[in-house]
Formats: sequence, structure tokens, C-alpha cells
Amino acid sequence: MDKTDYDLVIIGGGPAGLTAGLYAARARLNVVLLEKLMPGGQVAITDWIENYPGFPDGLSGADLVMKMTEQAKRFDLPIESKEVQSLDLSEPIKKINLGDKTITTKAIIIATGASPRKLGVPGEDLFYGKGVSFCGTCDAPFYRDQVVAAVGGGDTAVQETIYLTKFAKKVYLIHRRDELRAAKILQERAFANDKIEIVWDSVVTSINGALTNVGSVTVKNVKTEESRDLKVDGCFVWVGTRPNTEFLPEVVKRNDWGFIVTDQHRETSVPGVFSAGDVRNTPLRQVVTAVGDGAIAAVTAEHYIENLE
Repeated sequence: MDKTDYDLVIIGGGPAGLTAGLYAARARLNVVLLEKLMPGGQVAITDWIENYPGFPDGLSGADLVMKMTEQAKRFDLPIESKEVQSLDLSEPIKKINLGDKTITTKAIIIATGASPRKLGVPGEDLFYGKGVSFCGTCDAPFYRDQVVAAVGGGDTAVQETIYLTKFAKKVYLIHRRDELRAAKILQERAFANDKIEIVWDSVVTSINGALTNVGSVTVKNVKTEESRDLKVDGCFVWVGTRPNTEFLPEVVKRNDWGFIVTDQHRETSVPGVFSAGDVRNTPLRQVVTAVGDGAIAAVTAEHYIENLE
């Protein structure tokens, strides 16, 4: 095997990438973690996390990420602020184009995460984390006995809306069509739930409020073009997620929605290329599952590297 710059390069510094980095550094691999922004990914801007084991009182996303980063650095994991432009996976020695230079490695873990699809309306970015959320499991408990809006019509939107009713006193489910796309059993549960009011044939055109909290959403009926404001304390958006895979070559197999397909060992269609966390085809996108993915991917990558000639 020709000499490479690294044994392992981890792309992405969220919980999956940081965990993979921790395991790889403890295994004394020649490893580097590349993160284009700052370590943490989406969780770094999550207001409060109550469902991560080991923290019974909960903690902020920023605090959790800081602890993960400190732990990884304690084992001398190098973290560099670099954005990957493209990968060349045509040879056993893999090339990573960083724009200003190209580095080589024996193995790669892709842990670049996924981004919620946005509505693209005024107020959405302003109130993100302050009333606008993309995660019911994370944030529903903060809306106990309050009124919230939910946007979408697929399985996730309807299932999460039903979950919201465990806490909120009322949920407006806003859907742009006159029928839901979710599985029939989910629709039946939603129709039977007296806390859910479905706002048909409508889209959210703006999210309004004071600087620190949402006060209402403006919805427009796509058939009549009439607009009205719904007074709400929060707005949940479930119109899909988008994997962060723009830099990947086609040889890395993805599913119909663009998420990376892996086996149970987190190896992709390309030998020596692994994937972990939200960017992977996974049934649950939470910090706890990303961490598990990162550990599995790192240990499998270590075995792959050991077996190279």
C-alpha cells in the first residue's frame, strides 16, 4: 500500500463524526476530522436536549457538543475547518479535494448530516430555535398546554403532529393539498384526535412574532388565495429532509431520497468508505443514533485499515 496522508478522514463534525473521531483517536489511527463550519452540526443550535442518556436534567445542544468535542480532543483528535469539494474514490487510495489542496487517505467516514427542508418564508430563519422547530421529539415538551402549527402532510408530519398533541392543547396541521399523503392508519388517528385541526389547501407565507418568540403564522389558501393569521406559540416544519451529499461522486450508492445506503457495518457501496449519522439511510435521526453509528463506523474502518496490505 502506498503511503497516504492519513489512515482515516472523517468528514463532518456532528455527534456521529465526533464519536467516530473519538474511537479512531483512541485506536491511535492517523486520523483527521474535517468540518466546514464548527463542530456540532444541527445539535449545536438545538436549544435544549432532554432525551440524551446520562443527563437527567437535560442540557443545551451547544453544551453537549462542547463536551463531545473536548472529549475527542483529549485523545488528540485533530479537527480542521475545511470544506470538502469532491472525492476521487476510483483507486484504493482515496483522494479528497479541499479546494486549496488534495489529501489522501486509506478510509473515509462520511458524517455530513442532513438539513431540514425549509419553507423559505419570512420569519423561518429568524425564529429558528425560538419557536420554529424541525423536531417534535426534541421540542414538543416545551409547548405544554400551548397552541402550535405543524406544516406537512406525509408520514413524518402526521406522526409528529399526533405526538405534539401529548403536550400542546391544539395543533393546526397545515397542508397544501386537500388530502394527506401519510399512511391511512396515521390519517385515521389524526382525524380522530380532537386536538388536531387540519388546515387544507393552505401554505404558510410568513412566521410572525417578537424577536424571541413566535406569535402567529400567516396562511394562504391556494385555491381561494385568501390569507389569514393563526395565533400560535410555535411552528413545526416537516416537509422533508435533505442529506448533505453534494460533494459525493455517483459511485456512492444512495436511496431514492438521496441518503447514503450502508450495510450493518456502516460500509457504503465503495470499500473503505463508511457513513454514519443523519446522512445515512436510517429510520431515526437523533443524537443517540448518530453516536452509535459513529462508533460502529470507526471500529469497522479500523478493521478495514488493518486488513489492507
